[in-house]
Amino acid sequence: MYPEHASRVPVQQAVEVHHPTPYPPAVPVAAPLVPVQPNTVPAVASIVLPDGRVVTGYAVDPARPEPVAAKPAVSRTAVNVALGGVGFLAVCGGLLLLTSFIAALTAFITQLIILAAVIFGGWIAVQILGTHDHQGGGTTVNIRRAVFKRNHFHG
Repeated sequence: MYPEHASRVPVQQAVEVHHPTPYPPAVPVAAPLVPVQPNTVPAVASIVLPDGRVVTGYAVDPARPEPVAAKPAVSRTAVNVALGGVGFLAVCGGLLLLTSFIAALTAFITQLIILAAVIFGGWIAVQILGTHDHQGGGTTVNIRRAVFKRNHFHG
């Protein structure tokens, strides 16, 4: 683009100064008056200001408020009470279902515990009362090296 070590001579330019031009004050142009016959003659009111000047003018009608919307057929309180009742019934139904679920779960766990006890008890009974071949098939009790076999002493 530009050579880096080129010498530049500052250029002087003419400066133009702009001064604002004031506008002449606006002269109000009176609109042509068209005579119109009013339906009724408005009341004229005069007010005396604290500095002694008198201001005269027509009275202005006060602003009328917007018409109030018609009330609904059902009051808001009744609607809130009804919605509260529906919510209360929903909560009660949910609690009833939760209680039923907990009761069913408790019964299921109890049945599992009973089933485990029956199976384990049966296994223990088979171990104790099961048939084993011990010298003729009788119950043998060893007490101090003496053998009792069905109430008969075998020494």
